[in-house]
Amino acid sequence: MGLKIAKILFPTDFSEVSLVALKYARELAVCFDAQLHCVHVVDEAYQYWTSMGPETTPLGPAVEDVASMAEAQMDRFADQYLVGMKYAPVTKVLLGRPYKEIVAYALEAMIDIIVLATHGRGGLAQVLLGSTADKVIHNAPCPVLSVRATEHDAESQRPA
Repeated sequence: MGLKIAKILFPTDFSEVSLVALKYARELAVCFDAQLHCVHVVDEAYQYWTSMGPETTPLGPAVEDVASMAEAQMDRFADQYLVGMKYAPVTKVLLGRPYKEIVAYALEAMIDIIVLATHGRGGLAQVLLGSTADKVIHNAPCPVLSVRATEHDAESQRPA
């Protein structure tokens, strides 16, 4: 009995660091004849409020506007990085807390493996921000391949 991987989930924040993990996700898709699912999560918590109560004013654009911009960015990302695959990739923009949405999508879509980048933050940044990758690893319903990318790796992934 061999290892069967039919669906690979690649969450992206559209950063250059995530492109290093995309390289692994694409190679796994080829090796296992699998379909790639690419998701981006718009974190609703980005919205900060200047006060509390009925007169609250958001400091940034509405979540719907950010989601619309993310959809356009996903289309550009797919056109640039997800072409030439045997199976048409599935792309989605989700709203919510990134790790929760990634885990929920993996469960719902019956994903076999998640391939994601870790930015490798440490120290105070890790304590204050937490790590989406860590939370996905600890809560995912399937194996997770965490790809730690260095700045050098990210630089080498830029298109010529």
